[in-house]
Amino acid sequence: MMTDRIHLTVEEAQDISERAMRGVGYDAEEARILANHVMDCALCGYEYSGLPKLLNIVDAGFFQEPRRPYRIVKETAVSALIDGGNNVGMLAIHHATQEAIARATRHGFAIICLSNSWMSGRSAHYCEMMARAGLVGIHTVSAHPLVAPFGGAARVLGTNPIAFGFPCESDPLVIDMGTSAFMGTDLQFRERMGTPIPEGVALDPQGRPTTDAGEGQRGALLPFGGPEGGYKGFGLALAMEALGVLCASARAPDDIRGYMIIAFKPDLFIPLEDYRRDLAQRIAAIKASPKLEGVDEIRIPGERSYRTRDRLRREGIEIDRKIYDALGRLAEGQHNHGAGPA
Repeated sequence: MMTDRIHLTVEEAQDISERAMRGVGYDAEEARILANHVMDCALCGYEYSGLPKLLNIVDAGFFQEPRRPYRIVKETAVSALIDGGNNVGMLAIHHATQEAIARATRHGFAIICLSNSWMSGRSAHYCEMMARAGLVGIHTVSAHPLVAPFGGAARVLGTNPIAFGFPCESDPLVIDMGTSAFMGTDLQFRERMGTPIPEGVALDPQGRPTTDAGEGQRGALLPFGGPEGGYKGFGLALAMEALGVLCASARAPDDIRGYMIIAFKPDLFIPLEDYRRDLAQRIAAIKASPKLEGVDEIRIPGERSYRTRDRLRREGIEIDRKIYDALGRLAEGQHNHGAGPA
C-alpha cells in the first residue's frame, strides 16, 4: 500500500512540521503548537492524524478565509463562550483547554464552549492535557457535516467524537471515541494516498455503499454500530450536536460546529491522590480479571498509544515520501498563503 517510506527522528519530524507551518503563514508559537499536536498523534501510532494532518490544514477552505483573534463572547468565573475567529481547531482548542485548566484550577470547575473553528485534531490530546494537570476532563465536538443519520443517505452530522481524561497514578486514563464508523481524518488520508476504505463505513454521493475514499469523501460516512446498531452512533452524534448548540449565539445560523470542554478537580469530592490511587487500583483489578481463551491481555483504552509513544520517541517515525515532499514544499513557501496570524 505504501512502498516509498522514509524514517524520521522525532527532532527531524518536529522540525519539518514547524517549518511547514511557518511556510504557510503561522508564527513560531502557532507552528510549535500545531507540530506538537500532530507529532503526538504520530507517536501514539495514528499516522493519518500525524504529519499528513498539516496538509489537511492548508487544503481546507476555511484556511483561505481571514482569521481573527480569539474573543470571549460571554463569561462567568467558571465558564466562557469563545469565538475562535476562524482559527484552526488545533490552535483554538489548545487555547480553550488552557483556559479551562486555569479556571478549574482556580475555582474547581470550568466549562468552555468554542465556536467558529475547524479541524479540532485528536480529542485525546486535550483530555490528556487536563488529566496531567490533575483534572477530570471532557471534550465534545460537533463537527462539519460528513456523516449520514441512521437510515439516511446524505451527510448531515459530523464525526462528532467525545473524549474523557482522568488523572491516575502513572499515565492518565484517556478514552477517545468517534461516533462515525470511520474517522474523517483517515478518510481524507486514504483519499490523498489513493487507498481503499473498509466495506460498510461509507456511502457514495448517490447513497450507495463504497470502498473508494474519494467517493466516501464526496458522499457520507455512516454512524458506528453497523447496519443493526448504527442508531447508537447516530444517537451519540446527535447528543454531541445538541451540546454544540450551546455555541449558537456565537456562530452563523447555518453553522453546526461547536466544541465543549469541561474540567473539574476530583478534590471537589475526594482528595486528588486518593482518586489517582483508587482509579489505579480499579484499572489493575480490571486487567487482572479472567480473560477469554486466546486473549493475552485486557488492554485499557489509551494503553497501546502510551506504549507506542514510548517506543517511537526512541525509534522515530515513518511517513510516506509523498507526505514528506509535500511538507517540504510548504516549508519552502510553495503554497498560496492563507490569512496571516490572528
